[in-house]
Amino acid sequence: MIKKYLQIHPIDNVLVALQDLAEGEEIHFEGRHFVLPTKVSAKHKFTIEPLGEGAEIYMYGVLVGKTNRSLLRGEVITTENIHHAANDFQLGRRKLDWHKPDVSHFVDRTFLGYHRSNGTVGTANYWLVIPLVFCENRNVLVMKEAFEQKLGFKKPKSYEPEVDQLIALYQAGASVEQILAADLHMDHVRRPEHKLFAHIDGIKFLNHDMGCGGTRMDAEALCGLLAGYIVHPNVAGATVLSLGCQHAQASILKKELFKRDPNFDKPLYIFEQQKVGSEKVLLQEALKHTFAGLVQANMQEREPATLDKLCIGLECGGSDGFSGISANPALGYVSDMVVTMGGSVILSEFPELCGVEQELSDRCVDEQTALHFMELMRTYNAKAEQDGSGFYANPSPGNIRDGLITDAIKSAGAAKKGGTSPVQSVVDYPGLANKPGLNLLCTPGNDVESTTAEVAAGANMVLFTTGLGTPTGNPIVPVIKLSTNTKTYEKMPDIIDINCGTIIEGTETIEQVAERILAYVIDVASGKQTPKAVKLGQDDFIPWRRGVSL
Repeated sequence: MIKKYLQIHPIDNVLVALQDLAEGEEIHFEGRHFVLPTKVSAKHKFTIEPLGEGAEIYMYGVLVGKTNRSLLRGEVITTENIHHAANDFQLGRRKLDWHKPDVSHFVDRTFLGYHRSNGTVGTANYWLVIPLVFCENRNVLVMKEAFEQKLGFKKPKSYEPEVDQLIALYQAGASVEQILAADLHMDHVRRPEHKLFAHIDGIKFLNHDMGCGGTRMDAEALCGLLAGYIVHPNVAGATVLSLGCQHAQASILKKELFKRDPNFDKPLYIFEQQKVGSEKVLLQEALKHTFAGLVQANMQEREPATLDKLCIGLECGGSDGFSGISANPALGYVSDMVVTMGGSVILSEFPELCGVEQELSDRCVDEQTALHFMELMRTYNAKAEQDGSGFYANPSPGNIRDGLITDAIKSAGAAKKGGTSPVQSVVDYPGLANKPGLNLLCTPGNDVESTTAEVAAGANMVLFTTGLGTPTGNPIVPVIKLSTNTKTYEKMPDIIDINCGTIIEGTETIEQVAERILAYVIDVASGKQTPKAVKLGQDDFIPWRRGVSL
């Protein structure tokens, strides 16, 4: 029998509706029998007992809100009748015991990756072309136009046939109504030409709006982020375009490179336009050196690597009321499996850890690490409040509509992605966070900014859970999408790779879904499977300005 509702933790005083519940529905839970006073939509929560004004709401075993008024037994919690609340946190005793999962099915598995001289292993092989300042964005795009089609890296222009049909309708005198009613279809899909370099996955041309005009701290952070991408195991080498007079100087970039890899030896070509002179000379030199670099990069081939070389970024976006009970716990089990086998995982999005600070700080391997985490959380939230907001403002309208009423509710579910292993390191943006075990990386809750940062921190694979559906990816790292519910998976099959909704339906356990996820991760890391985000060319790249971004 499929469950209709669920208590996540024994001390929780609300239940989660696993399907739409009608007004008058009889609820039978641990000796309590009552009737719902109103309908409860799937993913939303309702009270187990009557609650007075100011009463505490618990989910996942932690405080997630307080009532604004008295609530009836069975009443749905909303933004009108409760508000965000979370327990304070302090330095506690270490809680490092954890149950390592069974990894017998994976312990002897390997993936085929690109081995770099510093010991890291890439799950792909890319060349980067990046600007140090936004003034060079156009030149980067000119190089993109020159290279992509000729080298066979350009994505198919699959919607040009539809535009051709619309043009034909217009030229034939069709009305606006007829155009809107037209049944568009693809007559064909244009495929890229044969790849010239068989062992290169592509050239990625990054653009951004930073490098000058902001604070010096922003410029230094940008250089750190870009350095993280250049040293990344998925990158064979890079071409960097600089203007010359900007805050983000090439010297800062080089300093950040050697900070991350003291023996950095990848091909790196930096061109400064104000030194070179004309645009033509700049671009011709950049094209020649980039092509020569591609010849070198193509000499590398995939070779077997053990699973401890995986560094998995844990992300969520477009979360819903099922995120914390399906996809995120499944991802948490994957995290524990990877850690058990000696690999690395990165949990970020600090605004979405509000309310679980005590648990995570207690799991830090030592007091110094715990204190660093608590300081980052307090400083970030204080900055947000100073600017007229706070972590409490993190849930989006979509989150709220689908059952994530307070930041603490969202956070308690989001933290499940990190599993149960000890926290080995806490890293501030834009540093490396690829130490074996669980790493906490300070990033905003904005999923694209956070994914961008996780990749710079060393993630060679990103697992991204979504309840509502989020079309995003990364230029150099495969991003695998996992839906929290079957409805979204079936509605958006073009952007989602794996369905975790089977957990809600009771047809699979968290452990079974986790093993399915890890098997897919290994295939993607080996180049045997291509995630939807890579197929669609979802190359989102947004550096974080160290202001408030929730």
